[in-house]
Amino acid sequence: MPAGPDGPAVTRSTLRQQIADALRDEILGGRLSPGQEFTVKEIAEGYGVSATPVREALVDLTAQGLLDSAQHRGFRVHEFSLADHRAMLEARRLVADGIFRGLAADPERGRDLTADDLAGVRRRGEEASRAASAGDLNILIGYDLRFWRELSALFGNAYLSDFFHRLRVQSWMYAVPHLRAAGDLRGRLWSGHCELVDALSRRDAEAAHAIIAAYNVASLALIESLAGE
Repeated sequence: MPAGPDGPAVTRSTLRQQIADALRDEILGGRLSPGQEFTVKEIAEGYGVSATPVREALVDLTAQGLLDSAQHRGFRVHEFSLADHRAMLEARRLVADGIFRGLAADPERGRDLTADDLAGVRRRGEEASRAASAGDLNILIGYDLRFWRELSALFGNAYLSDFFHRLRVQSWMYAVPHLRAAGDLRGRLWSGHCELVDALSRRDAEAAHAIIAAYNVASLALIESLAGE
């Protein structure tokens, strides 16, 4: 049966997202360094795809603040500063308060969540916590991003959750080069994911706020020390 009129567009859109996700992972994995430049052609050849979905994916990542468009040269991995990172953590704190502190005003918020909903997030948290304790960035980043995205989606609204996810990707992007240069990270990374799930399971907004605040303070102190401040 011939493909419908929307078939090719759906396929291209899916490929566009897959390429964007793959490139984001390359950045977070440290395989694309801050300031590194590349062209649509280089990425297309590397992934064995046409230029159109690659260009679309790169435009998407530029809109998310991960890439810069380098006129006449293609694209460049964005370089964040320590000041940017501090601002990201402040924004993360404010958004997290917006997502989770609503429980204080509305204790019934999220009461329709099932045990499976929270169990799934807890599993992500357990994996992230183990990776953090072991100092394994390669495992930690993926599980940490999934943990926060799924947790915020359960208790917040979609707009805040999407913005929160973008902030977390950007803050990881700045932190990764410093963390990879630090050597042994065992015991130095935040691993309180399950503690936070427990607080939110109890609808204890104040405890959740305290956990997140302490996490942000410790995270910033670590990055400032690694960045030489």
